[in-house]
Amino acid sequence: MSAEKHAKTKTHVILRRIALGLLAALAVAVVAFLVYASTYSRATSRAQAALGGSDAVRVTATQNGYLFDGPGTQDALVFYPGGKVQCEAYAAQLEAIAERGTDVFLVRMPLNFAFLNMNAADAIIDSNDYHYDHWYVGGHSLGGAMAAVYAADHTAKLDGLVVLAAYPTKSLRAPGFRMLSVYGSEDGQVDKLQSHADLRPDDYSELVIEGGNHAQFGDYGAQDGDGTATISTEEQQELAADAVASFTQQGE
Repeated sequence: MSAEKHAKTKTHVILRRIALGLLAALAVAVVAFLVYASTYSRATSRAQAALGGSDAVRVTATQNGYLFDGPGTQDALVFYPGGKVQCEAYAAQLEAIAERGTDVFLVRMPLNFAFLNMNAADAIIDSNDYHYDHWYVGGHSLGGAMAAVYAADHTAKLDGLVVLAAYPTKSLRAPGFRMLSVYGSEDGQVDKLQSHADLRPDDYSELVIEGGNHAQFGDYGAQDGDGTATISTEEQQELAADAVASFTQQGE
């Protein structure tokens, strides 16, 4: 075998080993992520009960989640759930918003991570099945952050963004675009939630719920790193619902 051919063969073997090593590392990473994702926070009985709706709100299953259909007809919010949280955990919070006149679409995310389907709102907003005058996107925690990324890329077809215990990472500064941020004073990530002011649109509103924490925007139990709330889950969600409905219905 010539020296040149031997060198090519050796290079081929090295590259093959590198490729196999990378594939093995990728396989390990995928398995590790799937194991990590398999453990998530589940909806409490209070949230499950809210899926039954109320006298004012009819809850129906959609292709990829739920619609909380209340007395309002003009305003709709597409809501992304927090990371590693069963989407049904937000049923009581979203029912309270719908009762106040803003319908809400709750999106079920792959493996409970909104970053795996950030454009989920497109299938709802662009559908011929729904006809609203004003569309908003939003979410809680990681879901809120991913909704903010989506909003930054789609300001032309949205009226605004609603985030619960979340913050934007891309500029939302567009003509006529609006943003509402709601978070609890006892949230363990208050400093982060108050950051990125330069990315907010000019029409920006904020509500700090005194005594509220991070997890109580949903019904899924305690969350690591969170502060201790000094108000009830019910009170925190009612205050948040008031703020969200007031904000969304300003566009009418």
